[in-house]
Amino acid sequence: MVRGTNVGLAALSEDPGGVIAGLGWSSASGDGDADVSVLLLDGDGKVRSEDDFYFYNHPAAADGSVQLLGKAPTANGSEDRISLDLTAMPEDVERVVLAASRYGGSGFGDLDDLRFTLADRTGETLLGFSVEDAQEMRAVIFGELYRRDGGWKFRAVGQGYASGLAGLATDFGIDVDDDGETDQGDALTEGEPALPAADLLPPKTLTAPGPAPTTQPVRAQQPDPPSRPEPAAPAAPQRPRTARKKVTLPAVARTSLAENDAWRPARLFPVGTLKSDHERETRATSVLLAVMAQVPEFGRRLTAGFGAPAGRMETFTEVPLRHGDAPRRPDGLIRVERAGKLWTALVETKTNGNPLRTAQVQDYTDIAARRGWEAVITLSNDVALEGSPLVEVRIDGRRRNKVALWHLSWAEVTHQAQMLIRHEGVGNAAHAWLLQELLLYLQHDNSGCHGFQNMGPAWVPVRNAIDAETLCEGDARAVEVVESWERLIRQVCLRLGGELGQKVLPVQKARRGSDPHSRRAALADRLCREGLLHAEVKIQDSPGVVTLGADLRTGKLRTSLEIPAPDSGHPLTWVKRLVRQLADAPADVHVESLVDGPSGGPRGTLERLRPEPADLLPKPPAAITGFRLSLFKGMGSTRGNAESGFIRSVDEAVDRFHATVVVALERKPK
Repeated sequence: MVRGTNVGLAALSEDPGGVIAGLGWSSASGDGDADVSVLLLDGDGKVRSEDDFYFYNHPAAADGSVQLLGKAPTANGSEDRISLDLTAMPEDVERVVLAASRYGGSGFGDLDDLRFTLADRTGETLLGFSVEDAQEMRAVIFGELYRRDGGWKFRAVGQGYASGLAGLATDFGIDVDDDGETDQGDALTEGEPALPAADLLPPKTLTAPGPAPTTQPVRAQQPDPPSRPEPAAPAAPQRPRTARKKVTLPAVARTSLAENDAWRPARLFPVGTLKSDHERETRATSVLLAVMAQVPEFGRRLTAGFGAPAGRMETFTEVPLRHGDAPRRPDGLIRVERAGKLWTALVETKTNGNPLRTAQVQDYTDIAARRGWEAVITLSNDVALEGSPLVEVRIDGRRRNKVALWHLSWAEVTHQAQMLIRHEGVGNAAHAWLLQELLLYLQHDNSGCHGFQNMGPAWVPVRNAIDAETLCEGDARAVEVVESWERLIRQVCLRLGGELGQKVLPVQKARRGSDPHSRRAALADRLCREGLLHAEVKIQDSPGVVTLGADLRTGKLRTSLEIPAPDSGHPLTWVKRLVRQLADAPADVHVESLVDGPSGGPRGTLERLRPEPADLLPKPPAAITGFRLSLFKGMGSTRGNAESGFIRSVDEAVDRFHATVVVALERKPK
């Protein structure tokens, strides 16, 4: 599509009632990001109340009509997805605006490949378009859905605001609290939603001079009822807030009443007696599906991305289904009812690192297609990669019903449970307790649900070949190791993000439109030449991108971070301030001055630099562009997750670097 055009959803899909919007972008530096938002508008083009404004701190509607699903990494950047159940949309909502905004003074001109896609519940893309000329815009409306002739249509907008989120919110009836100083100069699409393309104005005509107060809290013009308490304003930098109250578990557990450690608390889901893989799979499936059905926020979080509607959920295990001469028994079945319609997914579970079996998944896909069911969900410790499905199934093109095949890793389940009970909250204390019991079960050593925990059979031969200098470019085993490395990095991001309550995403720098297989092949060739595995991770609100390198020749892990030099001041003041910030960091942290030119700047450990910070100044003097901070650690040798394993050593290296270096840099210098 091009900007200004529109299309009816009924012409694109047999089931236009549920769609998934994707707002994506990429960044050359790897650290560019934006926040998505959704506004529900009435016939006057305004929100009805503050509950019609959905963003990172108010991600879902109680009726399931809107749910922000969060970010997913892509080959060229990241994509934010939004699930929309149009059948559940209130009747007085005429338009649904899909937008994104940047903060901290950044504009969309710093991002590349701004794109929008709309998919059906099976994940099949229905439409897409690129947003051009967004240079100085700090908020952009990608598109909007609107009612027309008893159905829904989509219009590609691609217009923006220089005043950011504040200008966008004000335009649609959100009152911006800025101590009486609010920029209301922008105007966008206040009339009939189905304007012809010729009536659309380019983004530059929508700008307004003056300050852009995007960091101020936002509330709706309609006042809250007296019974709803007003929450305290968040710490600076302030962001839009919602008055919704959620229950989270305290960060510090209550003091135990047990007399000694031998008294073990009773667990809702006991795990210590599990003896076989079959027992682990059966118990894990039943525990997970039961909690999904009883905690609506959690069940919805896991199924919305698979196209499930918001509604009453029931779950079942070991369901006998006829298939040929012998029945099949999928590990689980999920059924969601909404407005008299049923959405059904079969679930196949694996634990303890056991691989999915293609024949099993193929049978379940055929059963679902024959019965008119919507999806098959596989669940295992493995992490799916773009372009590399864990199982290949044949789809009979003659069948009218399309079955979507989705994969969920146990690490993703753990991440979502952590986000809800530790950071975002759920509806009541009982739901929070259920999620905590689930989390304790998943993290138990005997559950078999620990996520990706094996670098694969190619790991040892590749390491030995690197030591012997016999590994050649084009070796398929090197590609297998690169894929395992990518899975490990994605799991590290899920684990760290769940613990911090922040977005943690892998950074994949690739040319626009590049094929994932080609990108991995290039990384495998680098592994053959240099013996190096490399990855970058962006942690929300951190001062830079964390780089992780595994040198298989030396057996060393290097975790590092580059920070730019200040815009003003004297270099000696910079290095003294940096050393003070790192006062509590380990003495073996390496600090390097980055200077222009082929030769590197001075470097040294904190142990040596603390008494003499001036040793970081180049001699002869040269312009310092930034600093690189690094920690080195011995690399585990085995392919598994044991104490001596490679996976455990990577987890420990990332955790230590974040806790001792990244956190110190996030604090203001003394």
